[in-house]
Amino acid sequence: MARRRKKTLVGDQPHVALIVETSLISGREILRGISAFVREHGPWSIYHEPRDLEASVPKWLKKWHGDGIIVRLQNERIAAAVLGTGLPAVDVLGVSPNPRVPLVHVDNPAIGKMAAEHLLERGFEHFGWCGLDAMNWSMERRDAFLREVEAAGYQGEVYALPAKTRSDSSWETQQERLSQWVAALPKPAGVMAGYDPVGQKVLEACRRAGVSVPEELAVVGVDNDETVCEVCDPALSSVVANHYRVGYRAAELLDAMMKGKSAPKGPTYVEPTEVVARLSTDALAVEDGDVAAALRFIREKGCQGISVSDVVRHVAISHTALKDRFRNLLGRSIHDEIVRVRIRRAKELLAHTDVPIRVVSTKAGFRHQEYMGVVFRQKVGTTPGQFRKEAQS
Repeated sequence: MARRRKKTLVGDQPHVALIVETSLISGREILRGISAFVREHGPWSIYHEPRDLEASVPKWLKKWHGDGIIVRLQNERIAAAVLGTGLPAVDVLGVSPNPRVPLVHVDNPAIGKMAAEHLLERGFEHFGWCGLDAMNWSMERRDAFLREVEAAGYQGEVYALPAKTRSDSSWETQQERLSQWVAALPKPAGVMAGYDPVGQKVLEACRRAGVSVPEELAVVGVDNDETVCEVCDPALSSVVANHYRVGYRAAELLDAMMKGKSAPKGPTYVEPTEVVARLSTDALAVEDGDVAAALRFIREKGCQGISVSDVVRHVAISHTALKDRFRNLLGRSIHDEIVRVRIRRAKELLAHTDVPIRVVSTKAGFRHQEYMGVVFRQKVGTTPGQFRKEAQS
């Protein structure tokens, strides 16, 4: 059995084990939050090794002598091993809660509520939820999402995915069934995915079913895993669950416990911060097929130098009819929407690349760098150069 080690020097650093996975963005953000606390209030001597969420108890834990543990309690076996050390410990997962290990976790009901509000703000009246079956965090997000939708006077359809996929063939079967569910949803609809990898599956199901995103189906995930969100087509909007703050608060709590203070009697929950909106929800609920077609064309071609006339020719109705229906439904003109798409692309390039601003203007669909500068300042309130400096600082 591991026991609390004997300190040999005045000011000796606490020895802390981090049994937190590195395979998921949630675990990595928790580790970042812990490291932020340690930089501010440490130092600590950290014991950690790369692992995934399903990994077994670390072999070294049985003989390890330390001062405290921060752990993602995935199952009772890990909980028993941690409790067996007799050391102060904090759980940052909540899948296998134990009353003897205080929990710091994201606020799942608040996450579900935030996702619902994001879709409701875009005017949707039909909703769906897709997440993992039999996972408490997923079901908490589902229930809160449905409550918020129902409070607004609507109903939501539910589709549960198995927590584990055993083979390539079962994955194909799963995607085919998900595609059928997506196709059957009344359109336009807003869908919450339990977390980003499920959102990726929903978007793939839309592609298979020929469902246009975001015009027919808008999708929002959870965790804002930028790698997953950006590899999706279109890029996936996502709730920032705030696992970083979970890590910070967990380290803060463990620090107090290692100094002899009592653990809180109940869980500590950290609220989400925002929805990072990307293309997967970048639409208002539009039942007018011609306006939806115009929006889709602008989204796909807006940075290729198209004009209002090009949009009208694509939709094949009169200029006046499309102009009036577009403004009545969206509250902005066709030209405004083209500019909006171009500004969004310019902001992405300025924030995430180092290409020259003249190249940014070309890639975003502006004829001249000077013209982009004028429009950018009107719409964003700053120059492209200043925006880049602030975004990349």
